Amino acid sequence: MFPIASLVTLLLVTLSITGSPVEVRNSPITLPIVRKLNFYNGTVNLLQHDKARVAALRNPSTQGHAGSTPMTNNYATYVVAVGVGSPPTTYNLIVDTGSSNTWVGASTKYVVTGTSINTGQSVIVLYGNGFFSGTEYLDTFTLGSGLTITNQLIGVASTSRGFTGVDGVLGLGPVDLIIPNSSKTTFSTVTDNLYKQGTIPQDVFSIFFEPSSSKTETKGELTFGGTDATKYIGDIAYNPITTTLPASRYWGFNESITYGSTTILSSAAGVVETGTTLIFIASDAFTKYQSATGATLDKATGYLIISSAQYNALKNLDFHIGKEIYSLTPNAQIWPRSLNSHIGGSSNVIYLVFVNLGTPSGEGFDFVSGYTFLQRFYSVLDKTNSRIGFATTSFTNAITN
Repeated sequence: MFPIASLVTLLLVTLSITGSPVEVRNSPITLPIVRKLNFYNGTVNLLQHDKARVAALRNPSTQGHAGSTPMTNNYATYVVAVGVGSPPTTYNLIVDTGSSNTWVGASTKYVVTGTSINTGQSVIVLYGNGFFSGTEYLDTFTLGSGLTITNQLIGVASTSRGFTGVDGVLGLGPVDLIIPNSSKTTFSTVTDNLYKQGTIPQDVFSIFFEPSSSKTETKGELTFGGTDATKYIGDIAYNPITTTLPASRYWGFNESITYGSTTILSSAAGVVETGTTLIFIASDAFTKYQSATGATLDKATGYLIISSAQYNALKNLDFHIGKEIYSLTPNAQIWPRSLNSHIGGSSNVIYLVFVNLGTPSGEGFDFVSGYTFLQRFYSVLDKTNSRIGFATTSFTNAITN
């Protein structure tokens, strides 16, 4: 059975009609996010996964052609449980803001019910770290008791690679990211359809994830239609989606980054991305950050490392977004030390979570803020008003790492 009670909190929403964007607090649909670390020989190939993922995002022309980039199936995933069909079968899907196709069948096979409609259209999507191919169906998509989407387009995998331990992907990227394999079928994302069918008052979703230092914990939350005001502090500051390509294809925005008084990245465009765990910055910014922190590149793992003395001297890394500054504290800049062995590291070494993007700044895709950023700030992705919002949380300054 689909675990309704554990997935959804129902709250009443009142929406005032004004001439300016309205923030809907206490949205009617909230799902817990679970983090899973997939292991092979005791370690997670997290860096390899993230590099392949970011390469695919930076060069979207490679997506949709299976086998064009390396794949790995061992990494950190962030999943939610949904139901498909009537009666619904439960599927654990990766929360992915960098793609828009929603699909099932990687582990738990798709169950045809009375609401299943085979469109006869084929679909194939490459993610950099994996791919799936199969057939597009229309079916009922369940997010909780009475909270359903009718005729939601989903992919049903006949073949997939790189998705061990999960059932597929919940695509939350902009609708234009849909892989155009089916010109005959009108596509809407899950969030779009929740809005179009009147289930949520705005085409918006929010993400909260508490920093975690264990292998599997239910400490995240995905909210549709608005925000959960209990998860953030103060007000959410919004900024428009960037117009700079290629970041504008995704949930992209503009920012600059400083380390102490040193600017390491001038105003540039990049993306916030749930399919990536680490934080990628342009090569020149990476060089400046490495120099400022005194970090060295560990050949064994590929991560930047610092000594205990360097950690004690570490300064805040400040992300300037609009008029606000979002600071990653020294603790937020390091990998959880209790999980060092799981990335092939040593227990007494301090690893940083920043990775060289491999291209210089000024190319329209100069940073990727993954979950190590999202774990410290509440994030709102708002299609209705073409904007992205951030706020601090009670975990922004946590010292769990």
